[in-house]
Amino acid sequence: MAYYQMPDHQWLRSVFTRVDADRSGAINANELQSALSNGTWKPFNPETVRLMIGMFDRDHSGTINFEEFSQLWRYVNDWLNCFRSFDTDNSGSIDQQELKQALTTFGYRLSDQFYHILMRKFDRDSKGAINFDDFIQLCVQLQSLTTSFRVHDQDMDGWINISYEQFLTLVFNVCIK
Repeated sequence: MAYYQMPDHQWLRSVFTRVDADRSGAINANELQSALSNGTWKPFNPETVRLMIGMFDRDHSGTINFEEFSQLWRYVNDWLNCFRSFDTDNSGSIDQQELKQALTTFGYRLSDQFYHILMRKFDRDSKGAINFDDFIQLCVQLQSLTTSFRVHDQDMDGWINISYEQFLTLVFNVCIK
């Protein structure tokens, strides 16, 4: 599917049925990946798909049912609208300057050096820009890490004092979700 517009229930049901290859009534990560497009004619980033399954899989079965799929579809559509609003040159990807504008709008104040790190990590095609699916992954991981950091930032000054093991626990808990 190349376009993520909010479809009617019947159309969305037909998409779900089409990608539910094993006819189990639930779709796994591979099946979901076939329903999504990042705009590059390549499959959605498997890590992003896994992340989204984890977010919407309410019964922790490793799959999502139609109701969860509908919620996920709405979520992806919201991210697509956000992504397009920051893709100011309409290239279909987010360059470093567009990423900085997006994250600044979201309330992050980060150094140019850190934006270089984000670009290296999330520019899977090494083209100097981030695809839609990688943008979702970046934003979700950044938000999860921020939430975990804030648990330890009692006075909200942007600084925490934690042990190495606490740091590892914080990071691995975010990465495993």
